[in-house]
Amino acid sequence: MKDTPRGMRRHIALLGKTNAGKSTLFNLLTGQENAIVSEKAGTTTDPVIKSMELLPFGPVALIDTAGLEDTTELGRQRMKKTMEFARRADIGLIVREAHDTDSGPADESFYTGEKIYVFTKCDLVDQQALDRIKKQYPGSVLISHDNPEDIDSLKRILIERLTGMEEAGGDTLIGDLLPRGGTVVMVVPVDSGAPKGRLILPQVQLIRDCLDYGIKAYVTRETELESALGDLPSIELVVTDSQVFAFVNELVPADIPLTSFSMLLARQKGNFKQLLGGTGHIKNLKDNDRILMLEACTHNHTHEDIGRVKIPGLLNQFTGKRLEYVYCGGYCMPDCLDGYSMAVLCGSCMINKKELTLRLKLMEEKNIPVTNYGIILAYLNGILDRCTETFK
Repeated sequence: MKDTPRGMRRHIALLGKTNAGKSTLFNLLTGQENAIVSEKAGTTTDPVIKSMELLPFGPVALIDTAGLEDTTELGRQRMKKTMEFARRADIGLIVREAHDTDSGPADESFYTGEKIYVFTKCDLVDQQALDRIKKQYPGSVLISHDNPEDIDSLKRILIERLTGMEEAGGDTLIGDLLPRGGTVVMVVPVDSGAPKGRLILPQVQLIRDCLDYGIKAYVTRETELESALGDLPSIELVVTDSQVFAFVNELVPADIPLTSFSMLLARQKGNFKQLLGGTGHIKNLKDNDRILMLEACTHNHTHEDIGRVKIPGLLNQFTGKRLEYVYCGGYCMPDCLDGYSMAVLCGSCMINKKELTLRLKLMEEKNIPVTNYGIILAYLNGILDRCTETFK
């Protein structure tokens, strides 16, 4: 589990005022001295992320953030960065000192996700103050520096909340589509963009999901696909890399369902209906329209790059228009979304589900049509209906 990518981990952010004890709590939760602790306010300047195992739940990413009441110019930049990290958090630990029970804009106004109030330095106040906290903030966690049982209690609450999220989320890629014992063929091109000696994350995720649900997985390049199809007596689904959609579509018989890794990820992590609907706006694009391309990972760009070469080439050819493409990588988003006619997301395997959900919601609020790599490539190749049939 130590190698689980952060995009697949639930995120927990420590939020609150400067010098509230966030970094001390961060170190106690991780069991290591990962964050610098000082009596001086504002010690944490940039978010610190630690991938860890919260057993028996599993892998999580814990984020220590800068305090939210630094009024200097540099402090405002730190606050902006903190808010960016808070946006992706599945759970926010709202950290306050035990003597500070007043609600304030620092930790209330911008974080709207699931919260757990954590009061630190409880060994420095009397019992009357602790009783007041319990009454004012039911379900809060009180931390005394010299009592390790308090940290154990916080971990138990986190495990309960996170387990509930997983059970409600239905995060399987394929387990609810195929029966146990079913057969899936995965088509994995090996071109100049493929990492040497390994598979990319969506391919690994799907193989693992097949193992978890008792589904037989066969992996082949597109060049060996035709013979692979002949080797297998029955196939419930073919999943291909989006960039060879057209080629694979020609080889796979019409009675065998076909989709892509990107579509499976979109269905698992985001609003699939919204992403499908975004393709309906492609025919309305005009010359000089700006297309926002959101790439969740950073990588070396080649002449075969799917987001910077193949999709723009196909989209320009399909529309017959001169379009402008603007690229953002990782968790970065433009400060202003005005002026964009459409957004196209990658498979988003390197960002977590919360971030993807918020991006789609933001596009909806701004009335910006949005789709993703796999869906737009299926649409541009005229096979979208076929590639979504398995989800119906």
